[in-house]
Amino acid sequence: MKRSFSIYWFTAPALLVIACFFIYPIALSVQMSFTDFKGVGDANYVGLENYDRFVSRSRYMNAVWTTLKFTFVVVAMQTLLGLCFAAVLHRMPAIRNFCRATLFTPAMMSFVIVGYVWQFIYSPYSGGLNALLTAMGLDGLTRGWLGDPATALYAIAFTHVWMFVGYTTAIFLVGFANIPQDIDEAGRLDGASNWQRFRHLELPLLASSFTVNIILSTVGTLKTFELPFIMTRGGPDRATNTLSLEIVNNLFGSYKFGFASALSIIMLVLVMIVALIQNTYLRGREDNT
Repeated sequence: MKRSFSIYWFTAPALLVIACFFIYPIALSVQMSFTDFKGVGDANYVGLENYDRFVSRSRYMNAVWTTLKFTFVVVAMQTLLGLCFAAVLHRMPAIRNFCRATLFTPAMMSFVIVGYVWQFIYSPYSGGLNALLTAMGLDGLTRGWLGDPATALYAIAFTHVWMFVGYTTAIFLVGFANIPQDIDEAGRLDGASNWQRFRHLELPLLASSFTVNIILSTVGTLKTFELPFIMTRGGPDRATNTLSLEIVNNLFGSYKFGFASALSIIMLVLVMIVALIQNTYLRGREDNT
């Protein structure tokens, strides 16, 4: 019993850090979300007025929809590309380490650098993407990628995927490495092709890698702020206006600390609900494979 009590003392510093930098700020945000606090002066209690404003104004519901749409596109593209890259590199050990380091390089760059570089690539006048399309004789496909509401969100999503697909690939490579070689050899002896071994043997055994990748990328993308802010500021016509941008604009642009706190709590609840649904489904899928 004495030993068990001493173990709790070892966890005390971690619990203290969590309480100070996680639980307390959330509790303070919840309290502030019921006020009209402007950053200075008194914080007057307004009840559910901030939450009613969120529900009654379409711009905030549109921001939630934009966030969910952006997250779905990023997670789907990133998972699919990461799986393809990992499947290819798993069969090419000679260049695996070099390619893995290459894929990781964008993730080590700052969001500001990546945002401005891709903003130049998407430029309608001197951008590399339109120049490439013109050189290939595809002039009809050139456009202002970040200035068109139909393509701006997808352009930012592709930039996000380009930046973080290396993480997804690395996790899938670990999953491939954990597959017993006996299973692959048994498939070869039975005459299964590369596609058949991948589809029926390797893919089911990568269930845990899918769970980790999808949950991490979903949670990270739902909170995304940097790339939409740097590349479009939420435009054009609010096509890339995510919930994170609304929080920052209300906090530092309008000094509506109370309303921004309400939006933050809504985002926290949204992330928790999505992560819980995903975790429940994906864990169940792991048990069935």
